[in-house]
Amino acid sequence: MRGLLRFYRALNALCYRQVRRKAGFAGSQCVHSGTVSGSKAQPRFGLLFDIDGVLVRGKMPIPAAKKTFQKLVNSQGQFVVPVVFVTNAGNCMRQTKADQLSHILGVPIAMDQVIMSHSPLRMFTKYHEKCVLVSGQGPVLDIANNLGFQNVVSIDTLRESFPLLDMVDHNRRPKVPSSAIANLPTVEAVILFGEPIRWETNLQLITDILLTNGNLSGAHYNQMQSHLPLLACNMDLMWMAEAQSPRFGHGTFLVCLENIYKKITGREMKYEALMGKPSELTYHFAEYLIRAQAVERNWTQPITSLYAIGDNLMTDIYGANLYNRYLEERTRRKNSNVVAKMATATGTSSALPQDNDQFENAWESELAPPSATTCKSILVCTGVYNPHTEVPIDANQCIKETVFHGHRDFRFDPALVEPGHIVQDVADAVELVFEAEKFAPP
Repeated sequence: MRGLLRFYRALNALCYRQVRRKAGFAGSQCVHSGTVSGSKAQPRFGLLFDIDGVLVRGKMPIPAAKKTFQKLVNSQGQFVVPVVFVTNAGNCMRQTKADQLSHILGVPIAMDQVIMSHSPLRMFTKYHEKCVLVSGQGPVLDIANNLGFQNVVSIDTLRESFPLLDMVDHNRRPKVPSSAIANLPTVEAVILFGEPIRWETNLQLITDILLTNGNLSGAHYNQMQSHLPLLACNMDLMWMAEAQSPRFGHGTFLVCLENIYKKITGREMKYEALMGKPSELTYHFAEYLIRAQAVERNWTQPITSLYAIGDNLMTDIYGANLYNRYLEERTRRKNSNVVAKMATATGTSSALPQDNDQFENAWESELAPPSATTCKSILVCTGVYNPHTEVPIDANQCIKETVFHGHRDFRFDPALVEPGHIVQDVADAVELVFEAEKFAPP
């Protein structure tokens, strides 16, 4: 956790310095120092977009997406409202994803408008110099290096170093007896970026690493009470591509790994950290990026409302509602403190309330406190959620637990998977927000 706080303190300072240089700001507060035409509409809200199932399906843009984003930018190509893309994808770097979105949507997207599931890994500085095994697909070694990890080993490297360990595919079995490569360092932690291509190979070798304490030259030792630190990005059980039904996501791979480990050892596999949606920290950082955009554009109105648009009840809606609960409790406590101070000043109270409950998060001292007071969830029907096959939900009916698709380490709460609104697509979602905020693009 301390590594997390150091990372966000550094990232907060870096982003703020960049914004201040661009916008001509001084001091630590977001105070407007330029001139803004009073005739131009200034938004008091920000939009958080999921990508897969909301804007694209696989590599194909959803028809409503490009049309919608043409309305979200002005003639100079600037966004008329603050926008951040919050994705659980983890197979590329932020700049690559920003470039992909720019091409698909036909509008300029900056790297600072994108949050990947692996972005928080920069925080874990205590592992940056250790030998870490990475699993996933795409340029996983480059991604790890970009995040600060200096001693990285891939699954392919393990397989090449210990060819007798990957035996499921008969065509890939070694033809002659092989010996292990002796100079491979002992693995000290495991990072799971996303779903791999060969699940059987990754499941086997990751399990081997956990059961040998990082040294594949030895045999399994099932009596270990704990295993190497395990950090996982992206808990999506399923995601929506071009097919008619959702496809397995990294969350499905995690289910397999967790159950294999438990079946072999009789113990639960434990994570050092789970990141990506529905983590509250992901939304807190997204809110910070929303405010940074407002600062850069010289918008003086505070951003008080966030609208999270997604297609997955168990990640997008759960995460947005969880962060909304945090914001509401934070506002309640702030108001209670004000009332208590007034009571103390008038002599009707002798003490202030104690601020020691679960909502006293360390984030607030590391990132600037959020200006938003609400985070409203909007569910679209173009991705994982299908109104014709899912449990019916509406504004007056709370969803009931039938099959929980969230990760095992997140408890089921019906209120957290109940969307604030259900609309057909992203165009309807943005129109709904504009109507609710009485916002007319300039």
